[in-house]
Amino acid sequence: MIDVSPERFEQLVEAAVNVIPEDLARYIDNVAIVVEDDAPAEDPHLLGLYEGVPLTARGSWYIAAMPDRIRIFRLPILRMCQSQAEVVREVYITVVHEIAHHFGIDDATLHDLGVG
Repeated sequence: MIDVSPERFEQLVEAAVNVIPEDLARYIDNVAIVVEDDAPAEDPHLLGLYEGVPLTARGSWYIAAMPDRIRIFRLPILRMCQSQAEVVREVYITVVHEIAHHFGIDDATLHDLGVG
């Protein structure tokens, strides 16, 4: 497993978010992105997880809601990578994948697009 400090990993996540084009990024609404070391015990190989109400499912009832959450799991990503470059790439893919869920794009569509 490659070693990347929690601080450096968070920088990579932030950099991945910052690469999203502004015309899309402005629609990211009421979502917190957090880094955790471990994935849930029931799915230890999970790299990221979107929890919330996608933009496409929000209606007039969506007022003063708690933020959606995107969880990026550091150790599963590090376990699958062999180099720093792979970590950077996998963090980017995972962040984009989970933000796509925020936009209402499902896993099948992401897979068809090569991001899943």
